[in-house]
This record gives sequence, structure tokens and C-alpha cells, in this order.
Amino acid sequence: MTIEWQYAAHEHLGVLSLAGYLGAESTGRFTGAVGWALARGTGPVILDLTRLLGWSAGGQLAVAQAARLLAEHGRRLELAAIPADGSLVPDATCPDIPVHADLPAALAAHRSVRRAGKQWSTGNWPTARPADAATLT
Repeated sequence: MTIEWQYAAHEHLGVLSLAGYLGAESTGRFTGAVGWALARGTGPVILDLTRLLGWSAGGQLAVAQAARLLAEHGRRLELAAIPADGSLVPDATCPDIPVHADLPAALAAHRSVRRAGKQWSTGNWPTARPADAATLT
């Protein structure tokens, strides 16, 4: 099983949502999604894990690596709705990663967030896509 992702660019932040299981076989796709978010947004990236079924140790390492990559570009990774099977345990080289109970709490922490602008997603993203969303394969 792999992951599906959706990225929504808001003014001054982005929301990268994952669905599926973040395991060793899906870390490449996840890394690509983080690169997509890095190239198309500004400010922190909220990693919405509401639809994530779980993650392996390799998946957790990929999230920590994403936090490092974003920090190298002056941006921060924040987590929303971490899987019930465990929390992220970053090593000492990982920047601080704020964790929010869910996506509404993460967005509330950024009071000035308005509706999302452009959105992109993989072809099998599990929800209806907005009319202005671009689909990726």
C-alpha cells in the first residue's frame, strides 16, 4: 500500500494531507510531495495525518527528514492528527515539530489563515476534488 497526498497552498502556510500508510515503500512519494509543497508555498507546512492509517519507523524517519529539509529553507513542519499507533520521536538533529490534535487546531494556531488557494493531489486522493484543483499522477 502506498500513500496518496493533497497539498493546499494558503496565504503564508501550506497543508499537506496524507492518506494511506506511510511505510518504506511510500517514502519516495512522500519526499516528492514535500518537495512539491516546498516549491509551491511559503511559511510552515502543516502535515495533516487525519487520513493516515499508520506509519512505520521508516515513515517516521521520512517525516523527520522532511522537517530538516523545510528548516534548511527557513520553513517549519507541523503535524496534525498523528496516528494512534505512536508518536514521532525525532533525533537530536531534527528541528522542533509542533504537534496539533487535529487540522482545525493546527489552522487555529495560525489565526490569519484564509481559504486555500490552489490545490494539488495525487490521482486517487479519497475525497472529491475542488473544481480548481490540479490532479497529479
